[in-house]
Amino acid sequence: MSKELSNLKPEKLWNIFQQICNIPHPSKKESKIIDFVMRFAEEHNLEAKKDSVGNILIRKPATVGMENRKTVVLQGHLDMVPQKNNETGHDFDKDPINAYVDGDWVKARGTTLGADNGIGVAAAMAVLADNDLKHGPVECLFTVDEETGMTGAFALKPGFIKGNILLNLDSEDEGELYIGCAGGIDTNAFFKYQEESLETGYKVFKLSVKGLKGGHSGLDINLGRGNAIKILNRILWYGVRDYGLRICSVDGGSLRNAIPREAEAIIAIPGTSEEKFLQKVQEISRNTKNELQTIDDGATINMSGYEGESSTVADQQTTQNLVRSVYECPNGVIRMVPGMEDVVETSTNLAVLRSENGVVEVATLQRSSVNSAKEDLCNMVRSVFELAGAKVEHAGEYPGWNPNIESPILKTMKQVYKQKFGKTPEVKVIHAGLECGLLGNVYPDLDMISFGPTIKNPHSPDEAVNIPSVKRFWEYLVATLENITEK
Repeated sequence: MSKELSNLKPEKLWNIFQQICNIPHPSKKESKIIDFVMRFAEEHNLEAKKDSVGNILIRKPATVGMENRKTVVLQGHLDMVPQKNNETGHDFDKDPINAYVDGDWVKARGTTLGADNGIGVAAAMAVLADNDLKHGPVECLFTVDEETGMTGAFALKPGFIKGNILLNLDSEDEGELYIGCAGGIDTNAFFKYQEESLETGYKVFKLSVKGLKGGHSGLDINLGRGNAIKILNRILWYGVRDYGLRICSVDGGSLRNAIPREAEAIIAIPGTSEEKFLQKVQEISRNTKNELQTIDDGATINMSGYEGESSTVADQQTTQNLVRSVYECPNGVIRMVPGMEDVVETSTNLAVLRSENGVVEVATLQRSSVNSAKEDLCNMVRSVFELAGAKVEHAGEYPGWNPNIESPILKTMKQVYKQKFGKTPEVKVIHAGLECGLLGNVYPDLDMISFGPTIKNPHSPDEAVNIPSVKRFWEYLVATLENITEK
């Protein structure tokens, strides 16, 4: 275990989290962590099973005197978002996460930490490993591929779990209880382009946008942070309209549920327009810094000579259609919840822009706690790109989770928190996709709550988990298990 993390409490939880950090487990590549969890169950003589997609269920019997309590399912996901800074030489398929302590926070050097949802998984496994705790029957459900489509939860079959209550350990603000979440849907556009030979008299450059904070496209969408794709396209639009710019390639963003932090394009500019275009780039750079000051003030725009091979460009008509539609595509918060000015109802994230083999892909993700609003927004995005001649597809739709303010487990957990910490926890609906929406479809009688420690900047290399909040989260979880009602 890392010397820095070894001094943290609760020791069992942090020890397991360090082991998780040592195991590569990006989304869709969870085989190593699946093996780790199954070995863990065997080593602790616990009943375990795995379904066809890799979801795992581990059962632990009730402690003496607690056999008549309702069965609690502790649930988290095994995958993590693999994001890194460009200068960081990290292979998420092979390398461990380099976690370290910085004051009251645990962070990772140059990459996402994986506290989302590694801390939740570690907490559930610590419950399984600790025989000094008091609890009724416990089931731990570990799902796969939550971050790129919730395919693990989608594949869950009736009868896999037996519990009455589900505690989802995948929220990111300690002291808050979540009783509902937004649903989502991907809208992806595809532009086919003809490759044309680059005319003489053009100079080739690399145009890049870096230094943005990025973040979770649900939890952070209301913060007004810059979108690297939008900023890059703003420059491309002027370049195409006024300076004869041609696009060789584009590459921005990487994940549907992350606000793009970086984007770049290989472009060609007529030598006669080079100086004026550079002045326009500098102007937009100044404007961007001014617009994002105090919000995302690390943004940098750079244009430099390009030495690689760039003998072809995308045809002019497709280039015009692309930059116009990306400019027009809505991005960010669309509507807040009426009467709850601090809660996002509906939003959209322009997430990925990438060219390869004669096709430019534009990936977006729409979210809403109102299904009709989600449908309306995805139709809006679809229409933008269809008008530009793109092929548009929808994918990865998942339902929201309708709040139940009369939930028995909500009542119990509010009482436990007040007794333990002297104040009432906040009860909220989250503008992000939680697996509770899907699990509730399969198991409609489950009484569900989502909670967790404080995690800042998930889905970005600035991800950090607050150490004191992890301790409180653990104590709260333990106390909740002790106070589960009888069957």
